[in-house]
Parts: sequence; C-alpha cells; structure tokens
Amino acid sequence: MPIKLPTFRPRRDDYPADLWTKCPTCSQMLFNKQLDKSDRVCSNCGHHFRLGAMARLELLLDHGSFEERDAGLQSVDPLGFVDQKPYPERLAAAQAATGLRDAAIRGTGTVDGTRVSICVMDFAFMGGSMGAVVGEKVTRAAEDSLEERIPLIVVSASGGARMQEGTLALMQLAKTCAALERLRMADVPYVSVMTDPTTGGVFASYAVLGDVNLAEPNALIGFAGARVTAGTIAQELPPGFQRAEFLYDHGFVDRVVPRSEMRSELALLLRYLRPQGTVLDASANGNGSGRGLFDPIGFLTQLADKVVPDLGGSSSNGSSTGAAGASEADAAPIEALLGSDQEARRG
Repeated sequence: MPIKLPTFRPRRDDYPADLWTKCPTCSQMLFNKQLDKSDRVCSNCGHHFRLGAMARLELLLDHGSFEERDAGLQSVDPLGFVDQKPYPERLAAAQAATGLRDAAIRGTGTVDGTRVSICVMDFAFMGGSMGAVVGEKVTRAAEDSLEERIPLIVVSASGGARMQEGTLALMQLAKTCAALERLRMADVPYVSVMTDPTTGGVFASYAVLGDVNLAEPNALIGFAGARVTAGTIAQELPPGFQRAEFLYDHGFVDRVVPRSEMRSELALLLRYLRPQGTVLDASANGNGSGRGLFDPIGFLTQLADKVVPDLGGSSSNGSSTGAAGASEADAAPIEALLGSDQEARRG
C-alpha cells in the first residue's frame, strides 16, 4: 500500500518577504518590527537605515505638536520632460509609493517645548530630488521662521536637484540661500541636519549653511560622487572622505549625532540659540518703517564715515608723512583725526 506523504505550504508563505531586513554593514538579519522600534537603527552594528519624512517628524518633534503647511503644493511638468517615461508618470508613481505629494514636508512644531519651523525631506520620493516644490517649501519654512522669529530646522536627504525640472530646479539653490541669508541677518538660528545621503544641489545650497550643522553617523555627504571627484582633481582620495565622520574630523560638520540622541541634541542647541532682537525695529533705521534687516544706504554711510576722515587726514599731512624723518607731532593718531572731524561736522 503506497504511503501518502503530507503536503506542506511553501516556505515563502510562512515567512513574508517584508518580514526581515538584511543590514548592509554587518549582514545581520533584522526583524522589521524590532527595527522600527529602534528607529531603524541596526541593534548589532549601529547602521542607520534611511527614515521616511513622517517617521522623522515623529522622532524629532513633541507628540502631536506638528502642524503641516503647504500640504497641497505639487510639482507640474513645465518642460514636458520625457526620459524612459514622462515626468508626470514618475510623479504619480512616487506619490503612490510614498503617500507624499513631493519630496519634502514642512510645518511648525515644538522640540522639548521650543516652537520651531521645520522642513524634512524624504529620499524615497524620487531620491529626495529638489524641484520647485521642495525649494519653495524650504524657502517658506525660512520665511515663516523669520516672520515668527522661531528657529528653523531642515533635515536633508537628497540626491540633488531634480533633472526633470531643468533650470527651474537649479534656481532653487539661489532662492533658498537668499531666504537663509535674510534669516541670518535677522539673527534667527538655523540648524541643518544632514542624513544619508545629502549630495548634489542640496549639499551645495541650504544643507551646509546652518548656524550648526549636524549629521547622522556614516551619512554620505558631498557634492559629486567619489569617482567623479577623484577624476576631476586627478588625485586618489582617502577612503570614506564623503562620510560624516571624515567631515567632522576636518571641521565641515559640527557634530555627528546618533539618531536616538538627535532630539535631545536639538533641544539643547535650541536652548542656547535664541533669536536676537526683533525684526520690526524702528530704531534700527530711524524711519519707523520696520525694515531693519539690511539698510544699504545706512551701510554705505557708515562705511563712508570710516573711510572719508582717514583720507582727509592723509591728504592734509601728505608732505610730512612722505618724509623719512617725520616727527611724532606730524604723525597724529588716526583716532584723534576721526574724533576732531566728527566734532567739526557736528558743530
């Protein structure tokens, strides 16, 4: 009598493909639920996996404090760009895969009670590439920070400018840098957090302009790839020269902070970095218009006040200063010249 053997279900049914993740650094198999509980950091070697924008906001901000702004901004196709498939199809695929409208989320929230304006990028959306929407959100985050005089935090994770938007994407470098310069002149703090990877146009613009630049461990940070950089300068570069630790050793990054400590690090920095003064300072320019950020006429006037008396003093004593045996009386201190000239003008 033939023996009837029992049937077994395929192994893949018992172990779904998304149940485990292999660490690229130590090759350890990690249970996904445990990996999520550890903020997607390998418990064996400390490798930092990439983190989505919403998960990053939950990690950094106080619970329930985030208020999203400009959620409806969405990229268009001004160039009619087509590579292997049209740009609108790529956008639709990325939106379906991530649940985001574009590669950045911005809004306001609190970090240990300190109100901040924050913008977080998501590498899963077309490699975190910076198009018009990402540049606009970073700029508006800086403008909100300036208007409300609250610190700005930008978390970068990007491969660079979005090629499907051409020059429009490249112009975001200038736009974001201009917004950050206005923020700097108003003495409002900006903290930049660079995660893996921060490269290309994002690295070349707002990612490295922070008052404090933080980075996650072993994050890839640089403008061009290692092979392109080595070929451009025709030199062999040291291993890991684009990693966060190398940049920290050479002064380009202020701190390398593990993900589990990032929130407390930001909270500590924000207690030290307080916005100074007020934006609407009528006494700054004397006309009450409230434009105290930068007064070009006042700047040139102050520059002339410093230079013109010096030139006047030099011309009046030209004969004596040109002589080798000039006496101490002829070489009057420049402070006295400046003081007498200012008193004469006031009189």
